[in-house]
Amino acid sequence: MTTSRYDGYESYSYLTPGKDFQEFELVPEIGRVPAYELDLTQAERDRAEKLLAESIVVSLHEHPHVFPEDMSQLRDYIRTGRERTGYRGLAQSGMTAVFDNMMDGMACVTSNFGWKWDDVVYDIGMRLSDLAHQDFVTVARSVADIEHAHQTGRVAIVLALEAATPIENELDRLDILYGFGVRQMGIAYSESNGLGSGLKEPGDGGLTLLGRRAVERMNKLGIAVDVSHSSDRTCMDAYEVSSKPVLITHAGARAMWDTPRMKPDEVLLGCAQTGGVIGIEAAPHTTITANHPRHSLESVMEHFTYCVELMGVDHVTFGPDTLFGDHVALHDAFAANFALDQAHAFEKVEYVAGIENPAENYHNIIGWLVKHGYSDGDIQKVVGGNIMRVLREIW
Repeated sequence: MTTSRYDGYESYSYLTPGKDFQEFELVPEIGRVPAYELDLTQAERDRAEKLLAESIVVSLHEHPHVFPEDMSQLRDYIRTGRERTGYRGLAQSGMTAVFDNMMDGMACVTSNFGWKWDDVVYDIGMRLSDLAHQDFVTVARSVADIEHAHQTGRVAIVLALEAATPIENELDRLDILYGFGVRQMGIAYSESNGLGSGLKEPGDGGLTLLGRRAVERMNKLGIAVDVSHSSDRTCMDAYEVSSKPVLITHAGARAMWDTPRMKPDEVLLGCAQTGGVIGIEAAPHTTITANHPRHSLESVMEHFTYCVELMGVDHVTFGPDTLFGDHVALHDAFAANFALDQAHAFEKVEYVAGIENPAENYHNIIGWLVKHGYSDGDIQKVVGGNIMRVLREIW
């Protein structure tokens, strides 16, 4: 679906390339990889397109930025602080809203390791400046903002961070980030911080006293708490402390693929018991399964069906965690920052077929759900309705 509101705007086009900012040759937002063939009948295709056009579709986790064609330039590109938003791709996506996690631990304007307060604030401010110069993508600070985007043919971006690491021990920085528009935040990103343990640590200390105070503050502010990259104990501690539903914005089921990046059944069930949801992950080499060791839409959807059966259809959605560019090369470049070690051998792919970038994801997800006999009501729940329900409680 093409969103007619889009007028062709490209990031920072209010400035002069080469004079005001460094130019890079970027990947195409549409058509970088071959289209995925679902073999739908015409009736199935019509139904899927209608559902995409009429439903509120929300991705719980993305990085909708456009990356360089030459990924050896990646760090130089990031250091400029001017990551380009994929407006053209978002216009083709059919999505209503996107939880945009910006550059997070890759916001390396002044640091090689990310997560510095100054870099994250720089990243947020630069993105907000670009967004303010166009009228297609808006910043959502409330459920009403998402509903308005749906009614007016826009795409709403929800500012989010994958970890609260940049607040250090300054709890009031949560208020500052809320003021900037941040509405969802993780506890820790794989490596532990002052709030709690990350999922790649050899030990699991759970949520710290500071972390407990931070969860309580996020509840009061209206910032959704995310435990995607947190350790198992930190997840369970967050469920205990939080008075609001807790999110797993992008992960899968450890029963399907035994790696710390996936969540065990008790963590999945604990999330549902808070009233929260899990967004099924699709970043390269994450949501693999024994039946589908080559990562694709089919392996992603096997995690989806497992979580629906375990948690109930009201507690499952999608957080594909995709971008416009070579995601595998990005992981290779930042391997030390990510927890991607797998317990089993898997076939490395060049891209995740069928769920490779934000422009195509929901065309294929909804098409798959239609093909596999899901009702319109359940499809609308898992592509956005469940998220909207939870946000009304949290925000």
